[in-house]
Amino acid sequence: MHFTAEDLFNVTFASEPLPMVELAMALVAWQRTDEAAVFGRWRSRATQGLPGRVRPVLDLLRPDGDNPQFVEPYARTLEEGLAAVREAGARLAPEELGRVAARAPGGGSWLRALWGQDREAWDQLDGALRSAYEVLVAPHWPRIRQSFQADVAWRTRLLAGHGIRAALASTHPAAGWTGTAFEVDQDPAYEVRLAGRGLMLMPSPFWTGRPLLAGHPSGRPVLLYPAMTPLPLVGPGPAEGALDALLGRTRAAVLQLLVQQRTTSELARDLDISLPSVSEHTRTLRAAGLITTRRDGKAVLHSATGLGVDLLHSGG
Repeated sequence: MHFTAEDLFNVTFASEPLPMVELAMALVAWQRTDEAAVFGRWRSRATQGLPGRVRPVLDLLRPDGDNPQFVEPYARTLEEGLAAVREAGARLAPEELGRVAARAPGGGSWLRALWGQDREAWDQLDGALRSAYEVLVAPHWPRIRQSFQADVAWRTRLLAGHGIRAALASTHPAAGWTGTAFEVDQDPAYEVRLAGRGLMLMPSPFWTGRPLLAGHPSGRPVLLYPAMTPLPLVGPGPAEGALDALLGRTRAAVLQLLVQQRTTSELARDLDISLPSVSEHTRTLRAAGLITTRRDGKAVLHSATGLGVDLLHSGG
């Protein structure tokens, strides 16, 4: 993603999470298999709670997140979003049907009916989205907002103290910069020139993959990336402190312990959590530039970076 000087001065954050975007990311997260230590139990509960009528939506929303954007409009309420989905139906391009159908796990008949403006198919889509929203998003909206706001607060401070390079590079372990080009070393490969339009940043507590680039009605591209605290790690009640709100209690505890160098096994023992869970937490903290990891023989050693120590000080 190529930035001009004008683009670098025009990077902003979305003002709030959006229901239809988070619904789409939740349905995608349900199908993914990564970060099992964090999302494993959440996926099991979702499988038990989601009704069968949600299944058709999985033909549209695939685990890689590279999905047709009409089903995740930038609307502030569920009803506005569902209305926007209906309105977009009349503008669906025929060539898009082939791409979506090739990725769908189910048969293509429902998708062809959808693209053919069949009323029953559209009613089915509406009902599926409503049902999924009631299970995956509505009960957890305060926690979704908490994760979103904590990430924006943290990344705003990172932007002020360390610049746009650090703020964007910390969105994913494979992210980095070459000159004024922001790069993520993961497939699929594509190239975008912002050309003065700027960029809007939007964290999601459900998304676990590489940053996704999408369009916005204003013309400004949107970069959707994993929030620092995924939904399963957001506590149900008020956080005890600023770090807990940003990172989640366990991840904040990991960072606090790493003021002194520790191994993965020592962290698991001190926090009474599993080794896979420690690995998930340290991977995210490392991607954000808050800790470093090095191997010493068979041991894996972790310690807080200067940025991590700054965060601990600012969080009290």
